[in-house]
Amino acid sequence: MNGHPLPVAILSGGLATRLRPLTETIPKALIELNGEPFLAHQLRLLSSRGIKHVVLCVGYRGEMIQDFVGDGSRFGLHAEVLFDGPVLLGTGGAVRHALPLLGENFLVLYGDSYLPCDYSAVGDAFLRSGKRGLMTVFRNDGKFDTSNVEYRDGQILRYDKRSTTPAMRYIDYGLGAFRRDVFAEFPNDFSCDLAAVYQSLLSAGDLAAFDVPERFYEIGSRRGLEETSEYLRTVSATP
Repeated sequence: MNGHPLPVAILSGGLATRLRPLTETIPKALIELNGEPFLAHQLRLLSSRGIKHVVLCVGYRGEMIQDFVGDGSRFGLHAEVLFDGPVLLGTGGAVRHALPLLGENFLVLYGDSYLPCDYSAVGDAFLRSGKRGLMTVFRNDGKFDTSNVEYRDGQILRYDKRSTTPAMRYIDYGLGAFRRDVFAEFPNDFSCDLAAVYQSLLSAGDLAAFDVPERFYEIGSRRGLEETSEYLRTVSATP
């Protein structure tokens, strides 16, 4: 990936009901954090990590995201906004819908995630792996959210968001890498969850893993909002 960063699909189509009333009039990505919309922080982070092209998959109040982002140039990258359409596609279906804009290999992250990791290293590990997908994992030990990955010796042994076990010390970090053909086999308006795609790849022995040392931040909850705001204040205060 060095010199050729993979494009990034950002999944920003959710209704964000957990954050109401904050999201009654705006999408989650535009919640103000330390004086500006969260999306501005997220796009600047991606740009600083070498990402050149993002595709924002939007649904609820997506026009507001489109108006705010423009072509992405003020954040140092090229941004495209793609609307889910009348049918809710789910996180996996939204990626399928975005394939014409993404190329053969790409990264996927959630629109409420702030992930201060090495995106080039993740992309390189994925391309070297020869697998059709890669999941980033973080040793969470139940601290920041419910651990949902059993990971040992560089391998994901089990991944399940609904049925967790004591052996799950790691968590899905929120950044994945995929080959286009993983999603191309779905019908265009197919609705599915990204978690099901990961599980399918895992059971086929086609899911690589990348252990990220930096913790994740998210704005999907009130606690997450506060922690992300505090982290961003700390980073901006560092010379």
